[in-house]
Amino acid sequence: MRRAWQGGGAAWPVGFFLLVACLFPFAVGPDAALLARIGGGVIWAAALLAALLPIERLVGPDVEAGVIDQLTVRGMPLAMIGLAKTIAHWLGFAPPLMVAAIVAAGLFDLSAATLWRVELGLLIGTPGLAALAVATSALVAGLRGSGAVAGLVMLPLAIPLLIFGAGSLDGGLGAVKLLAAVSLLLTAGAPWIVAAAIRAGMD
Repeated sequence: MRRAWQGGGAAWPVGFFLLVACLFPFAVGPDAALLARIGGGVIWAAALLAALLPIERLVGPDVEAGVIDQLTVRGMPLAMIGLAKTIAHWLGFAPPLMVAAIVAAGLFDLSAATLWRVELGLLIGTPGLAALAVATSALVAGLRGSGAVAGLVMLPLAIPLLIFGAGSLDGGLGAVKLLAAVSLLLTAGAPWIVAAAIRAGMD
């Protein structure tokens, strides 16, 4: 959490999120109906990219500094470290992102009902994004050009979240349930992936 907020670090994902949201109205034009139709999907795509932004500093710096080694020597399970990092990453980017989504909704002229569905979807889906980002960070820790590799690894795996998150804006419960299932699966599985990745790096 300290790393996420230190030096205004948490402002970078939010600023990037708003920048992406601002660019689309300029590119698409002033058609309010079109902006309202694509706005929810754009917000979800921007949220995905914002979760990817700090990925290089989620696990790699602690591995290089020996912090992970010290924690394991003290008996802390690697999966618990992965869970703690997932929670910290979510707290560092998701709540500010959900506040920034209100501003983005204004740019796309989204209705109050659509904004509520966007916020609900982000609340359900961002834990999965955070878990996927931490797991990806652990997989690429120590690799040269890890930022580019992380994008290639994370973005295809995040497609289900993006599809069901954007699909939940239509008002159906089916997409919301699928979004919750995918997010829960990622959140539950990511700590074990982090543990396996860190253990493989230690060998």
